[in-house]
Amino acid sequence: MMFVKATKQSEANQPPTKEAILAMHKFNEELEKAGVLLDLGGLTPSSRGVRVQYHGSKRTVIDGPFAEAKELIAGYALLEVKTLAEAIEWAKRSPFDGEEAEVELRPLFDASDFDPGKGV
Repeated sequence: MMFVKATKQSEANQPPTKEAILAMHKFNEELEKAGVLLDLGGLTPSSRGVRVQYHGSKRTVIDGPFAEAKELIAGYALLEVKTLAEAIEWAKRSPFDGEEAEVELRPLFDASDFDPGKGV
């Protein structure tokens, strides 16, 4: 999964430029044509979200916005690739030219990762 980290602009609900949107659409089409794109989406700013914290049986709901934008996710793309190296190559092609951006890549667990005989 490729996570696009939030920025001050995305947390302020400032839309990307028309050029940036067109470049992202083109990139998403490339992912789709290559057959690696399973799903993608963007998230609203944290001011529209909540967090639920768990402490034993107690549940606490915390309203956004949340302080550290650098630790928040603004969007994601779920890719099906053979290797992490392939995912990295796709991430390097993300059209963030001239912008400050950060993308995090993390593999999903497979059902076999939770095989009781194997151990996690």
